[in-house]
Amino acid sequence: MRVSGLHPDHNVFPSVVKSCTFLKSLKLAESVHACIIRVGLDIDIYTGNALMNMYSKLETSSGKFEDNGKARHMFDEMPQRKLNYRSCDDLSSTKVEDNMVDGFDKMVVDFHPKFDLDVMGSNGKGRGPGFRKSGLQKVFDVMPVRDLVSWNTVIAGNAQDGMFEDALAMLRDMGKANLKPDTFSLSSALPMFAELVDVVRGKEIHGYAIRYGIDVDLHVGSGLIDMYAKCNHIENAYRVFILLPSRDSITWNSIIAGCVQNGRFDEGLKLFRKMVMAKVKPGSVSFSSIIPACAHLTTLRLGKQLHGYIMRCGFEENVLISSSLIDMYAKCGYIKLARCIFDKMKLHDTVSWTAMIMGYALHGHAHNAISLFKQMEVDGMKPNSVAFVALLTACSHAGLVDEAWNYFNSMIHDYGLSPQLEHYAAVADFLGRAGRLKEAYDFICKMSSPSSSIWSTLLSACRMHKNVDMAEKVAREIFRVDPSNIGAHVLLSNTYSAAKRWKDAANVRITMRNKGLLKAAACSWIEVKNKLHAFVAGDKSHPCYEKIKEALAKLLEKMEGEGYVPDTGEVLHDIDEEQKKSLLYNHSERLAIAYGIISTPEGATICITKNIRVCSDCHTAIKFISKIVKREVIVRDNSRFHHFKDGICSCGDYW
Repeated sequence: MRVSGLHPDHNVFPSVVKSCTFLKSLKLAESVHACIIRVGLDIDIYTGNALMNMYSKLETSSGKFEDNGKARHMFDEMPQRKLNYRSCDDLSSTKVEDNMVDGFDKMVVDFHPKFDLDVMGSNGKGRGPGFRKSGLQKVFDVMPVRDLVSWNTVIAGNAQDGMFEDALAMLRDMGKANLKPDTFSLSSALPMFAELVDVVRGKEIHGYAIRYGIDVDLHVGSGLIDMYAKCNHIENAYRVFILLPSRDSITWNSIIAGCVQNGRFDEGLKLFRKMVMAKVKPGSVSFSSIIPACAHLTTLRLGKQLHGYIMRCGFEENVLISSSLIDMYAKCGYIKLARCIFDKMKLHDTVSWTAMIMGYALHGHAHNAISLFKQMEVDGMKPNSVAFVALLTACSHAGLVDEAWNYFNSMIHDYGLSPQLEHYAAVADFLGRAGRLKEAYDFICKMSSPSSSIWSTLLSACRMHKNVDMAEKVAREIFRVDPSNIGAHVLLSNTYSAAKRWKDAANVRITMRNKGLLKAAACSWIEVKNKLHAFVAGDKSHPCYEKIKEALAKLLEKMEGEGYVPDTGEVLHDIDEEQKKSLLYNHSERLAIAYGIISTPEGATICITKNIRVCSDCHTAIKFISKIVKREVIVRDNSRFHHFKDGICSCGDYW
C-alpha cells in the first residue's frame, strides 16, 4: 500500500498494530509506531489504544513491562482520550457503537453508590503498602482525562503482573471517578479474588453483576464459577453455572475443573458426560481437567475410555493431556502403561517428567525415579520444587535416607529452591520410616511454624515403630495446633493398643466421642466387569458373601500349609486370640481380593484400592495369596502401591 503511494489513515493502523501484537514482534511494532508518528496519527484515539494494548502485551510477555515506558508515555501524550466502551482487546474497529468483544455485548451499566469497593485494596483506606507510584501508574495518575479503556488496561495490566492489590485499588478508584465497571472490568477482577482465595470480596463483584444483569454474561459467569471453586464454595459455583442462560466450552470447563479440584470427582465426570451430550466438543483443557478424576477414583475403565476419546479427537500429542494420562495410569496401578505414554511423547516438559518420576515413586521404583531425574537434568530441563517432592518421596519409600538428604540439600544450594511444606513432610517421612524418630523430631522443631500434617507424618512413624513415648510428645504438638485432628487421635490410640496400654487407648477414644470425632471406616474396593465393589472389615452385605467366605477359608488352609502365621499384634482390641484371628481374616482388602479371585478369569491381575495403610499381617497374607493363586495382586493404599507376585512384594517389605 505504501509502495503504491497511498497513505495509511486511522482506519488502517489499528489493524496493523493488532497484527504486530499477534505476531509478538516488538521490533516490528516499534517500526510501525515510528511510522504512525511520522504521518501524525499518534493523536488518533483508536490508534493510540491499539498501541497501548500492543505495548502492554508485548512488554509483559518479554519481561519488560515495568522497565519500558513507551506505552505510558504514549498515553500521556495523547491529546484526546474520549470514552468508549470496548475492551482493550478489541481495538481494530473505529466505530464507537461497535461494542461486541469476543462474541458478547459490552454492557454499559450504572454505578451503584454502595459498590464503592471499600472492601478492596486495604479495606478502603487507600492503596496498600505495595502500591507503586512509577511506570504505568505514574503516567496514569497525571492523565487529565481517563476513559473506560484506560482504566481497564491499567487494571488488567496490574492483574497480569500479579499486582492484585494495586489492580483492586484501581477498580475501586474507577467507581469513585464515576465510571461504570463493565464485563471486562469484572472479568479482570474475578481471577484476582480466585488467586487471593477471597470469597467475601468476590461476592461483592457477584452482587454488583446481579444488580445490573451482567452475571449472565459468559465471561463473568466463567469468572464467578472459577472464583467460587477456588475458594472452596463449589455449591455457589454450580448455582452460577445452572443460572447461565447459555453455556460455552469455557463455562463447562470451569465447572468441571472446579468439581475435580474440590474432590467432587463423580460430579465432575457426570458434568463431562452432560457436556458431550450437549454437543459441546471437549478441548484440551476439558480432558486435562477430567482425567485427574479417573486417577483419584482409580477407575481404569473410564480412564481408558477417555484415552480412546482423546485419540479420536486428535489430542494424543498434547503435552498437558499426555502428562495427565501418565498420572492417571500410574495412580490406577499400571506404571508400565504410564511409561509407554511417556516414551511416545515427542517433547517433554517439567510436568511430564515430574508425573513419571512421581509415578515411579508411588510404585516404589526408587532407582527408576532417580535415573529419570538424572536424565531430566541431562536433557537440560531444570527440575522445579514439585520434581523434588517426587524424588524425595521415591527415596523415602525405598529407605534411601542418605540419598534423600543429598537431594534435599541440592535443591536448596544447587537449584536455589526454598523448601515448602511438602519437602519438610518428605524429610520427616523418610527419617520416620527409617526409624530415626529423634532426628525427625529435632528437624521439625527447627521449623518456624510446623503444621499438624508435618507432625502427623512423624506420629505415623511412631505408630509403625511402636515408640509410645515419642508418640505422646508428637501428639501433644498436634493437639496444640489442631485439637480436633481425627487422624492424630486414631494413631495415638492405635499406638497405645499396640503396646497393650488398653486404658490409655480407651481414654483417647472417649476423648474422641466427647469431641464428636468419628473415625473413617477402613474400606477397600475393586472394579469388576465395569462395576465398583466396596468392602469394609467384616462386611457380610455383599450378594456373593458366602462364596467370598468359602474362598477365604480355602485360601487360609493353603496359606497355613505354606507357613503363614497370623500376626495378632495387629489387632488393636483387648480380646482373645481366636477373635483376633477372625478379625484379621475379614479385613476389607482380603474380602476384595477374594471377590476378585472368584469373579475374574484365572491368571488375571487383581487390582484393589484401600483408603488407609495396609496392615503388616495383610501384607504378609497377600504375599502368600499371590503365590498360591499364581496371580499378580496390586494394592494401592493411602501411601503407595504394592505389587504382589510369586510371594514377593515390590516394596521389599519396606513401606
